[in-house]
Amino acid sequence: MPGIIIRRMRDNGKMKKLLVPLVLGAGLLNAGAAPTKSSQRLADAATVFTEIMGAPDRSIPQDLIDRAHCVVIVPGLKKAALGFGGRFGKGFVVCRRSGAGWGAPAAIRVEGGSAGFQIGVSSSDVVMLVMNKRGMEKLLGSKFTIGADAQAAAGPVGRAATAATDAMLSAEILSWSRSRGAFAGVSLDGSTLRQDVDENKEIYGKPLENREVIGKDVKTPQAAAKLIAALNKHSMRSGK
Repeated sequence: MPGIIIRRMRDNGKMKKLLVPLVLGAGLLNAGAAPTKSSQRLADAATVFTEIMGAPDRSIPQDLIDRAHCVVIVPGLKKAALGFGGRFGKGFVVCRRSGAGWGAPAAIRVEGGSAGFQIGVSSSDVVMLVMNKRGMEKLLGSKFTIGADAQAAAGPVGRAATAATDAMLSAEILSWSRSRGAFAGVSLDGSTLRQDVDENKEIYGKPLENREVIGKDVKTPQAAAKLIAALNKHSMRSGK
């Protein structure tokens, strides 16, 4: 009996030695498969754009998307207020490549205040179209303020709608917001767009500035494939 007990103890010890590396290896595999915050945000941006464009009569006009130089998507922009309000959110800007469709996404942060007495916290999905080269050049800097550094207007809604007013025709940026299912043009004057180098590092493995991502032929990461596919699907032309 003592000999049997000793053998069993030895066998159990061997099993433990075999199981420990297997468990650790499985843990590492699971950790590697877990989505990062940036990859999840890219997936959310793709979902936001797809859902907005999927609404037959409450989407961004097709002709504006076809004319746009860049698209900015901020899923879950937070607006909090106790007195005067403020905005904060993270998202991505994607610009057209010359003759090659949409380029790689560059990370941005939206910050800023809003006038008027407000109370409460709300969340909305925001989409902006950058309509000309002047607006695109603003995105190449480290930051700019909507309304001060770039002329902006609330965008029209409806697939067949057009930018009929002079303000929309001359605007560098058109913007829309979706909150609680309602989709409408929105003014984001006073909000600042900043490049997010830390998020770019998480996506590309090095701290790229937005000028490098947008202005150079950076390879689109796999995590952004769904977003680029959505933009290509809803764009009538592949490039400028």
